[in-house]
Amino acid sequence: MEVLDEEAPGHPEIYRVVAGNPGPMTLTGTNTYLVGSDPCWVVDPGPDNREHLDRIIGLSEQRGGIGGVLLTHSHSDHSGAVESLGIEPTDPVEGEAVGGLTACATPGHSTDHFVFLTDTGACLAGDLVLGFGSSFVPPDGGSLAAYMASLRRVRDLGSSLICPGHGPWVTNPDAKLTEYIEHREARERGLVEAISEGERSRMALLDRVWSDVPEQLRPAAAIVMEAHLQKLEAEGAIAADLEE
Repeated sequence: MEVLDEEAPGHPEIYRVVAGNPGPMTLTGTNTYLVGSDPCWVVDPGPDNREHLDRIIGLSEQRGGIGGVLLTHSHSDHSGAVESLGIEPTDPVEGEAVGGLTACATPGHSTDHFVFLTDTGACLAGDLVLGFGSSFVPPDGGSLAAYMASLRRVRDLGSSLICPGHGPWVTNPDAKLTEYIEHREARERGLVEAISEGERSRMALLDRVWSDVPEQLRPAAAIVMEAHLQKLEAEGAIAADLEE
């Protein structure tokens, strides 16, 4: 599916530039966002890809140049182009407003994850939320409990548009965030049910609870399952006596 660079619906101050790095984890490619003008701010420059970088620079020049760079998180598919771009990212803290964007800490996908909120009600969500499918939440990303809290926090903000790190615009943020929360809760119910019935094999749990996941994504699903198991164990919902 070809994805074209385009202006955000209802938010002309935001322009999306899609990197040429599609894949099972990056979907249609990493989304870089140019926000504002005279100058604009670059959110997630993307991978270190010359063609993508040239597009960012050219489009930024049309918007009055680059005022600064922000990262939703440090993963290389979002930050790899920083060095080639030659602009050190601004290091925002919770609640800080930079370039018309307010930083909101949302750990879970990674410990350093932020979303950025515009004055017009858009949310640049990084990998907290994807345009389709579910986000990768590893055990070392700040915990699944933190990720769930991040989803609820962003839902409570009531944004009118989510600009995801990968995939298409999310034009109904409340529905998408509720879907994400319910998806994780359903996985947890499946694990608790299987374990309560006596299942102790991690492989069997993965086969049962993540049966809908394509084969190429099963290694990632196994990592995400560990985050779920850690959360449930910490909450006292399951015992720590599982087998490989």
